Amino acid sequence: MKISEALCKRLASILGGKGMSDGKSCSITIERKLNAKILGRNYETEHEITIQSLKNGKTLNTGEITLLQSEVQRFNDAVRKRNLKVTAIHNHWLFDKPRLLYLHLESVENPILFARKLRSALDVLKK
Repeated sequence: MKISEALCKRLASILGGKGMSDGKSCSITIERKLNAKILGRNYETEHEITIQSLKNGKTLNTGEITLLQSEVQRFNDAVRKRNLKVTAIHNHWLFDKPRLLYLHLESVENPILFARKLRSALDVLKK
């Protein structure tokens, strides 16, 4: 399945982000305003989603979702209820405020279905 610019934009629209395609994959970023700081300096937070071309109408879908520590369990539950695989939960930074954690997820399925599932899971997070 080729990831056209039009398909990438549709996926980004479903997810509420911005997407770019090279024909083989679609990279989507979803900005998240958490007023985060690392070592006292402002830090912009976002979710990063990558959708890679496979065969038979399916894609490899991966994501790194930026979470507040208090959101991890609720979001993990929402993702798992939608049959997306959680592959890692970890921090990136020391001395960050608020405490940020990153949840990695993946699936192999139709990209529109994936985007809709992830969008509904993201809806459990603070805006």
